[in-house]
Amino acid sequence: MDSKTIARQCTLCEAHCGILVTVREDRVTRIEGNPDDVLSRGYICPKATAMGGLHHDPDRLRTPMRRTATGFVPVSWDEAFREIGSRLRAVRATHGPSAIAMYMGNPAAHSSSVLYGGLLRAALFTRNFFTASSIDQFPQEFTAWRMFGSNVLMPVADIDRTHRLVVLGANPAVSNGSITTMPGAKQRIKDVRKRGGTVVVIDPRRTETARLADEHIAVRPGGDVYLLLGMLHVLLAEGLCDERRVRGQCVGLDELSALVADTTPERMAGPAGVDADTIRTLARDHAAAPSAVLYARIGVCQQVTGTLTHWLVNTINAVTGNLDRPGGQMFATPVVDGARYAKYLRVGHGAWTDRTGAYRSFRSELPVAALAHDILEPGHDRIRAMITYAGNPVLSTPQAGKLDEALAALDFFVAVDMYITETTRHADFILPPVSALEREELNLLFPIFSVRNNARYDAKVFDPPADGKDDWQILARLVTEVTPLPARRFTGRVLNAVFEQLSPLRLTAAAVAAGPYGVLRRGRKGLTLGKIRDTPSGIDLGPLRPRLPELIGTPDRAVQLAPADFLAAVRTVLDETDSPTPDYDLQLIGRRHLRSNNSWLHNIESMVKGRDRCTVLMHPDDAAARGLADGDQATVESPVGAIEVPVEISTDIRAGVVAVPHGYGHREPGVGWQVAAALPGANVNLLHDPARTDPLSGTSAVNNTWVRVGGVEKAGSATGSEVAVAPR
Repeated sequence: MDSKTIARQCTLCEAHCGILVTVREDRVTRIEGNPDDVLSRGYICPKATAMGGLHHDPDRLRTPMRRTATGFVPVSWDEAFREIGSRLRAVRATHGPSAIAMYMGNPAAHSSSVLYGGLLRAALFTRNFFTASSIDQFPQEFTAWRMFGSNVLMPVADIDRTHRLVVLGANPAVSNGSITTMPGAKQRIKDVRKRGGTVVVIDPRRTETARLADEHIAVRPGGDVYLLLGMLHVLLAEGLCDERRVRGQCVGLDELSALVADTTPERMAGPAGVDADTIRTLARDHAAAPSAVLYARIGVCQQVTGTLTHWLVNTINAVTGNLDRPGGQMFATPVVDGARYAKYLRVGHGAWTDRTGAYRSFRSELPVAALAHDILEPGHDRIRAMITYAGNPVLSTPQAGKLDEALAALDFFVAVDMYITETTRHADFILPPVSALEREELNLLFPIFSVRNNARYDAKVFDPPADGKDDWQILARLVTEVTPLPARRFTGRVLNAVFEQLSPLRLTAAAVAAGPYGVLRRGRKGLTLGKIRDTPSGIDLGPLRPRLPELIGTPDRAVQLAPADFLAAVRTVLDETDSPTPDYDLQLIGRRHLRSNNSWLHNIESMVKGRDRCTVLMHPDDAAARGLADGDQATVESPVGAIEVPVEISTDIRAGVVAVPHGYGHREPGVGWQVAAALPGANVNLLHDPARTDPLSGTSAVNNTWVRVGGVEKAGSATGSEVAVAPR
């Protein structure tokens, strides 16, 4: 049989790099970068080559599974849906709609099926809706809402035209950008320097991105907010701002000036862990550059000051004239321009809370930090049933081990997932969608955050099996099952038939036609879904352009530089100290690897082969002080838990700081990942206090946890383990 090659995208991370997938006899034989792709230009990372492994993985589920006393057994789709619908409706009838909770993981956003995820959430009519966003991006969304009037208006770093790129708490050389989609980030960073620009990385670790930069500044974990306050003081005190532009675009400059009047570099140097002269130079150089952009991401999101840090990032870009201008922070114009209309959607901040009253709703969901408690705590209003879609919160959220217990205590649990994971092993039913290579679609979300306007279509590589279902088809059927319907046997069939005609592709086709480049606006030369589909390497729609005035959703249509709650929170932060104790004297941060993507690539042999990647990275001085050598087993312990991992010694990390990657801990019984189980690693989220969150957004603070590290008397597994340590 002849081979064939299909152009599409890798959908494993936000970069969505263009790939060429070669198939022979129904097997993927090669995956390589597409040199003609209009955004990634031939670049791929090792993860893209794993798409074939995911598709062919014998552990991937291909039929619905029901949990029994002796394990999971196959069941038909119709039987699964009938029982799921009956059980969920019974829970709702007895205990109310909010007795059912829903959780969506990151992979949901990588498919247009997320539209039906939102529809299912609406059909459930529950207050208990959770997503991975409250682990990794709520501070950016919360900041966008308070400054620009919409949580979707998270500005993009215009890396391809900037003269100065300053990166905080991000590692685009590995991630290829997040909420700034920039595939081939390494080359883009090199290009900044080639055109005479400067790249600075501010991070406790000398990351892969820092190795490409002109300067690396090893900030203290949690010190970013102080460093930025010091920079802002210099900019305002020395008159380095474009005041005319700022006052024409923003409000709150005077209040901001008063706030930072005393945040001198000398005062901020200690808590930032960066000397005053460096802070002052950073500010002056940012103001002096022809264009400049501060870009911050997940490393600073996952702190108690995550919202404040992102606010200061946006504010410094704004006061230096780098907001909504080429080379600074900008907003994309995608073919489906969701950001234009997002300002009309209410974020519902504080419309309801979790059961303790500690966490307020935001964008109609609750922070996942509340989930385990609201299942386990007795009471008439506890969560009794659960739906998860493409998520593994047992590994990916800090719940002090309680979420595993909580899921086992549910009356009913259904998971939409391709695998039996640490989370889905507790499900009564697992409903597996077809693989990514068996889907075709046009992604709606990530073009909103792309560094260049583009339209790219994902073609199918394989036809799905006759009994296979796409994500959206599973979710649509669940909508039918939970929707109150009279004469369900008849009306359910009617509603299912309607949904089959309203596939995401059909909905997307209509949205493209009506969008800013579509035929309904531009006539015959405009775009259609068909035209995009017929251009395998995508359509380049040009660089980003200034457009904030048409997007902004604040009541006065001005950027809010000084929200009152932010000002109050800064005053609180300035009065607080975060210092080591004799018991816990090291600060723990996270890190990621190029071959890893949260918890779901560890079952692909090509992604986990080679050296152990679940290690504790330590500075040589810290290791020597504890009598540890490279490769030794060590216990990393916090006030809430402990894990055992091998030691990795490097001068790339700041003294007093250690780093452990997340997404590991594949050692639970019944999990269906054979490769991952052989190299399980340890779950770093067992070390983080679930009650420690950003007070503004509710985001779990999983960076800057105080820990201690010591050797173990008896070496454990070479791939790490959890240690039974009771919560204190």
